[in-house]
Amino acid sequence: MALAGTGSAAAQERITFNVDMTFYGDNTEFFNPWREGETLLGTEGRLFLDVVLNEFVTVRGGLFGDHRFGDDDNFETVRPVLALHLQNDYARFVIGSIESGTREVGLGPDRQGPHGLLPPLQRESLAFSRPDEAGLQLTTNKARFDQETWINWQQLNTEISRETFDAGTKGRLQLKAALPVWFSYQYHVVHQGGQLFDSGPVGDSWAGGAGFIVELPGGPFDTQTAEVHGLVARDVPDRAALDTKDTGHGFGLFTRYAAEKAGWRAHVIGWRARDFIKREGDENYGSLREDGRLTSLRHYFETGLSRTYRPANEMGIEFAARMHRIDAFNDYSFRILAKVDFDIPLMVPQRP
Repeated sequence: MALAGTGSAAAQERITFNVDMTFYGDNTEFFNPWREGETLLGTEGRLFLDVVLNEFVTVRGGLFGDHRFGDDDNFETVRPVLALHLQNDYARFVIGSIESGTREVGLGPDRQGPHGLLPPLQRESLAFSRPDEAGLQLTTNKARFDQETWINWQQLNTEISRETFDAGTKGRLQLKAALPVWFSYQYHVVHQGGQLFDSGPVGDSWAGGAGFIVELPGGPFDTQTAEVHGLVARDVPDRAALDTKDTGHGFGLFTRYAAEKAGWRAHVIGWRARDFIKREGDENYGSLREDGRLTSLRHYFETGLSRTYRPANEMGIEFAARMHRIDAFNDYSFRILAKVDFDIPLMVPQRP
């Protein structure tokens, strides 16, 4: 009887109802030749069921919705949440709705992009303007190594549009167990193409590089980190028009320092680049102006302060403000981000 009762309890917890909601307000007061200011205010959420077939296989199904405040439509985007998760003790493979977007508060506004890439590779505001992604994803988490690799399918190849997808990988490896130094690497590409229909140019835009992250002694803070990454980029909007003599490569050096204490986080970013163009990257870091002209040598500096509160185990809210120095221009931005995330085990009868 004891064995039967144990099996029944396990069976009753095999289905879980999940609620994952994000409330966001992001305002960027940019008045410079590279990036326009924009206000993003809304909420997005996922309601889904996780069916755990066993410790290695989970099937997910539900609904995603994105509502932009002030929009004439109730929902700007409504899509299904459908995914198959295969996992073991250190890795997980997902096909279908991949996990991206603003999954956590407390990271700071400079690290809240869809996959936490460096801003020159992928701007953080895509987590609000494109919060739902689907494709393939593989994550690995071990004591001294973690990595994420994904492909996000954005657009099918049709008679009026090329297929579009972005793919990337990021990871870090602790060089020595007793040494708080991590070797870090990131790569991201946006591809436009497809063979079914010739409905536009075929192009690629990629960037990536490696660097180091150092966990400094805490001192008066809870944590301190410093990092430096060297990045290479190439943008080819039309392969057919590519001049084979022109390599078209850009280079950039990204540095960041951050300190955290009691829910507060402060950060400073420095950037120097030459001929750096990256689609989906933050235009404040790029060399291509909005009017199409190229500013070869670029400098960018940013400082920010954020405060995170967790009034409930299932809820967190972050307030952030930043100052931006884009070459000779001074701009500012601020953000409010709230997350509500919880799950409810459902009681289901035991299958025969």
